[in-house]
Amino acid sequence: MDSLYQLVRQPSNVVIVTHKNPDGDALGSSLALAAVLSKLRHTVKVVLPNDFPPLFNFLPGIDNAIIGEMNPAEAVEAFEKADIIFCLDFNSLDRIDRFGLDVASADRATKILIDHHIDPEPFADHIISNTSASSTAELVYDFLVDMKLETYIDIPIAEAIYTGILMDTGSFRYGTNERVFEVAAALKRLGMDDYLLQIRLFNSMTEKQLKLLGHCLANRMELISEYQTGIIWLDRVDYKNWAIGRGDTEGIVNYVLMVRNMKMAVFISEQQNVTKLSFRSKGNINVQEICSQYFNGGGHRNASGGMMKASVKDTLAKVKEIIPLTMNSYQLQHDQ
Repeated sequence: MDSLYQLVRQPSNVVIVTHKNPDGDALGSSLALAAVLSKLRHTVKVVLPNDFPPLFNFLPGIDNAIIGEMNPAEAVEAFEKADIIFCLDFNSLDRIDRFGLDVASADRATKILIDHHIDPEPFADHIISNTSASSTAELVYDFLVDMKLETYIDIPIAEAIYTGILMDTGSFRYGTNERVFEVAAALKRLGMDDYLLQIRLFNSMTEKQLKLLGHCLANRMELISEYQTGIIWLDRVDYKNWAIGRGDTEGIVNYVLMVRNMKMAVFISEQQNVTKLSFRSKGNINVQEICSQYFNGGGHRNASGGMMKASVKDTLAKVKEIIPLTMNSYQLQHDQ
């Protein structure tokens, strides 16, 4: 921490990069850190491997982020000129796709990883990893405190940090700890309007998104009661018919767990060349292990993701095959 303390006080070229398909935590933590470092007169560039959901357009500095998929040359140049590279909310370089090679080959840059996923790869010079943290946003706040930079946190920065926390905890429903409530209180004391932020994030669905949710629940949901598991799936025809874009399916998987006695939820989406899976669970059911063992993925105990290079039909069959194998190992109890 002493060496980092000196490092962040010397104005330099900083790049902050986060994972592909950036979510609220990835964006909130990256943009909050970027805003503080900019106040310290660093030249800061935020690189996103691909585009982000429009829901997060209000976050400070997001208009200036480099979308690597659209501007690869600009992103590569940023990594080449970087003195410091912050890697936020991912634990391995393959999570930033082709730009992992650029980070790995950026020999002149000091690399700092801040993340809360398990088993971080040792590619960074400094690793701040805490799997018990609610979010990377929580860790970024603590990093700023450790660097004695909390006085630089203004209301827009507080909103970015709080956004990361809200999105990764589902409004403090899972993945919480004592510290995250202390961080939330500190942000509230700064004057942040947490009520309006909740409205902005969770009560701003479009008509299309609401109708798509209805389609998923009415036509694409299957509940397997004996294993307390529910599955929702969308194929490529659905994506075309509904003109599904970035962020339109965010949170749909969570609706399965609103059904009484459901302990695990799976959302399957057939993309152009791959079928993606999103898992959520309650209690001791470790979906991180399921994603790691069967679906080339990982994440957290109760929230993880994976993929298969297969059709949605074959992926569905695989999921139904492993559900009995995995769920039988847990003591399933019915809600009272």
